[in-house]
Amino acid sequence: MFRTRITLALAVAAVFAFTAASASAETGGTSTPGAGPTGEAKLQDGEAIPPSDAPNRVINAIEAANEIAKGHDYCMGGGHARWKSNCYDCSGAVSFALHGGRMIDDPMPSGSLEKWGEKGKGDWITVYANSGHAFAVIAGLRFDTSMTDGKGPGWSDEMRSGRGYKKRHFNDKI
Repeated sequence: MFRTRITLALAVAAVFAFTAASASAETGGTSTPGAGPTGEAKLQDGEAIPPSDAPNRVINAIEAANEIAKGHDYCMGGGHARWKSNCYDCSGAVSFALHGGRMIDDPMPSGSLEKWGEKGKGDWITVYANSGHAFAVIAGLRFDTSMTDGKGPGWSDEMRSGRGYKKRHFNDKI
């Protein structure tokens, strides 16, 4: 009788644990369409390491941003005449990352990024844009040309205020 109660208690506990894990997965625990991220990118030696549950578009955007995150200076208009440039401005850098994730075909200035995609924050990528500046938060890290280590595009785990910026995200389920 005592063993039966213990076995029953363990079975009930297992059902509760399975139900909780399933609920977690349904609310963002996997990279299924419409699900939010469960992990955040990590910063290592100036590059972002994507979380294991990141969708391919996010991984590709991070890899593209990593290409220019180190060793490229800031210059006004950089990254707009052609994708590969010696220097990038804010919107050129954000455009490069979005292009890597196959979310845009051509570089966009910050004013155009105010209208890109859909309104509001995205689950994985949010672009913050106004008429004078643009930056992105990708898998929990900020990709920006200001307030980062170095003189050009870079990653930071420190967030900045989104006040005064339009928040936009990719209009297709990543």
